[in-house]
Amino acid sequence: MNFLSHFYFERENINDYIVMGVVLPDLIKNADKSWNLNPQKDEYLYRDVPEYDALLTGWKRHLEVDRLFHSSEFFRTQTAILKKMILPAVETGPVKAFFLAHIGLELILDHLLLTRNIVDTDSFYRQLQSAHSESLNGFLRLARLPDQHLFDKFLNDFISSRYLFSYEKIENITYSLNRICMRLWADPFTQAQLDILTLKLEEFKQQLEYNFLLIFDEIGAELNK
Repeated sequence: MNFLSHFYFERENINDYIVMGVVLPDLIKNADKSWNLNPQKDEYLYRDVPEYDALLTGWKRHLEVDRLFHSSEFFRTQTAILKKMILPAVETGPVKAFFLAHIGLELILDHLLLTRNIVDTDSFYRQLQSAHSESLNGFLRLARLPDQHLFDKFLNDFISSRYLFSYEKIENITYSLNRICMRLWADPFTQAQLDILTLKLEEFKQQLEYNFLLIFDEIGAELNK
C-alpha cells in the first residue's frame, strides 16, 4: 500500500510518531532504494524512549498492513484486472504489466482516499512535520541509516512539496508510474503509451471506486483482532 492507504489505518491516531512510523519504510525506500533497514529485528534498542517505541510500533504496523494487503484476494483480483486493462500500454518496451499493475493499484487507492476526502491529507503532512525531529534522527541512527543528511533532505522535500495532493488527477498517477519505471529503465514508455495508460487507469478507477473500501475494512478487522 502507498502513503495515504497506510495513513488510513492511523487517521484518528494523535501520536505523530506512530503516524511517521507507518510510512517510514516507504519514505526510506523512496529516499534510496538500496537502503534496507530492519529495526523490528532489534526491538530492545527502542523500548526505553517513548518516541522510538512509537516509531517502531508504526513501522511494524506498516509491515503487517503490507503483508495482509499483498496476501488478500482483493490484491490478486484487482491486479489481474488492471494487468489485463493496461496490456495495450506495455505491448512494447521493458515494463512488465504485473509490475505496473501492482504499483498502479496502490496509487489508485490513494487517489480514491484523497478525492473522496476519506483521509485528511493536510493532517497527515502536519503530523509528519511534527515528527520530523531529533527523536526521528535518533531512531534512524539506531537503525543504522546510511546517510542521515540525504534522508533529511528527501523528507523535507516530501513534506514541503505536498506531492500526494497531485494524485487528485489520474494523469499525475501516470506521471508517477513513469518516474518509478525510469529508476529501472532509461526509456520505459513512449508518449503514446503514457496516453493509453492514463485512459486505462481512469477506466480501472471507475470500476474500483464502488467497492474499494472493502479491503480497508478487511485489513482493519485483522489489525484489531
